Amino acid sequence: MVQENSLLQKTEQLLEYVEISDGRFKKVKESGEKGDFYSEVKPFADDVKSINDRWKEEALEWIGNHNPRNLYPQQIESAAEHIEMVSIQAFFPETSKTRFINYVNSAEYVLKQLIKLAGEEKEGT
Repeated sequence: MVQENSLLQKTEQLLEYVEISDGRFKKVKESGEKGDFYSEVKPFADDVKSINDRWKEEALEWIGNHNPRNLYPQQIESAAEHIEMVSIQAFFPETSKTRFINYVNSAEYVLKQLIKLAGEEKEGT
């Protein structure tokens, strides 16, 4: 059984990583300089991936157990994919700005929706 606290914690952490990626992307777009793969990109992407993989499993299990309205397994799968992509693409100025922003917005929506629904569930509403 998924612990709501663990799921909420991972969700909050991923939301923070998405925001960090977004900020990083804006800096990279301005400067035009790529992040160093081994000292910046890989360590950050590895951190994100480790939490993202566990989050996806827990979120899918939580959805299976609670059947929330307006949140579906496909959204979790897509959000996990988008989170992984933005964690890497944030370091490269040639990344499409429109696509990057769409991935960020999509991931943030799902993460915030899950926080809202799991938080309500936890409070018993």
